This record gives sequence, C-alpha cells and structure tokens, in this order.
Amino acid sequence: MPSTDLSQDALARLAAVIETRKAVNGGDPAASYVARLLHQGPDAFLKKIGEEATEVVMAAKDADHGGDATKIVNEVADLWFHCLIALAHYDLTPGHVVAELERRAGTSGIEEKALRKAVLRDAQGG
Repeated sequence: MPSTDLSQDALARLAAVIETRKAVNGGDPAASYVARLLHQGPDAFLKKIGEEATEVVMAAKDADHGGDATKIVNEVADLWFHCLIALAHYDLTPGHVVAELERRAGTSGIEEKALRKAVLRDAQGG
C-alpha cells in the first residue's frame, strides 16, 4: 500500500496540473478536458462528480455480488479527479481537505456530526 505522503504528493502534483488548465493560466478548452470543464463552469464538473459518485456506488454494489472490487478503485480515482477540478475552481487544494480530515482525526463521527448541527443551529439563531 502506498504511503500517505506519496499519496498526498500525487494529489498535490495532479492539483498543480489542474491549476495550469485554468483560463487565467492559459488553459485551452479546445486542447484540454480539464480546461473545457473549467470553462463550462460548475454545472459541468458538478454533473461529472455526481456521475462518478454513482459509478462508485455501482462498482461497490457489483463487488458485493462477486464483481471485481478493483473497479471501485478506478471509479474512486475518477471521482477524486473531478473533485480536484471542483477544488481548483474554488481556489482550494487537496491540502485543505487533508487539513480538515486531520482536524477531525480522533473525533467520533457521531460527535463531529452533532457538533456541526449545533454550530449550524446557533448560526441560524435557534
């Protein structure tokens, strides 16, 4: 299994390539799939994220019924790739996501979700 540092490096390298595909950095929608998605705007890459998330679910369901579990990896890679495009559009990086995951480390998922609900409730004045 690859180390976390290598994985983070790979995500950072891919995010850097995606940055070069932004219009402000000379990205050409006619020459680059990423540039085209960024040029088309959020509806385009958000649609792809939804499609890829569905494909992850389908691959997992297939694996539960004797299908090839490695297909899950392929579909998650596609999902992450399109999520990286969304992050780039909003001037965010994989580092922001990793920092959030690190912030949550050691916190019960149930407690973390309850805390988010409480913060939202307080922000809404209720």
